[in-house]
Amino acid sequence: MRYTFLSALILLLLVADPLGNIPLFVAALRGVEPSRKPVVILRECLIAFAILLLFMFFGNNFLDLLGLTDVSLQIGGGVILFLIALRMVFPVPEGIFGVSPAGEPFIVPLAIPALAGPSALGTVLLLVSRDPSRLFEWIAALTAAMLISATVLVFSGHLQRMLGERALIAVERLMGLVLTAISVEMILKGLRIFIGEVMH
Repeated sequence: MRYTFLSALILLLLVADPLGNIPLFVAALRGVEPSRKPVVILRECLIAFAILLLFMFFGNNFLDLLGLTDVSLQIGGGVILFLIALRMVFPVPEGIFGVSPAGEPFIVPLAIPALAGPSALGTVLLLVSRDPSRLFEWIAALTAAMLISATVLVFSGHLQRMLGERALIAVERLMGLVLTAISVEMILKGLRIFIGEVMH
């Protein structure tokens, strides 16, 4: 599977999951002043963007330092995405991140791990490791994904009231199904490469 700007953007949106994160953001910001909520959301999105951007620039060095190959990242990233997809299709009542501390959230759990979680970090590492020459294209895709996520989350309260809880759950499960197919394709691709290398 050769990633394009559009496919990278869609994949990054799926792993950032802004629609699925609406209930988490609404719950985490319940005790925050209404005038502060957009500021906090934009700050958390900016922090998540900075972390993911850092991984994009130093992704290859990180892989070299740990002695990881593209194949291991392909399979490992696919497994993580598959687990995230399962959480989206079959959500647990208490949520994946547990109970958040009271007060205005800072970095945890909104920037990390809601937006810049293991799946998002693995995805940006995968994009850069597969085609480092297109780094600026991946940065553009990440920027677009985070701008869309920030826009959705700033209006999260309005969207939740407008669409309703059932519609949000239905959309998240649909996104989970798409992400499941992408993750399985990533795993199969990695296995094909690995088997090919072993056979030769």
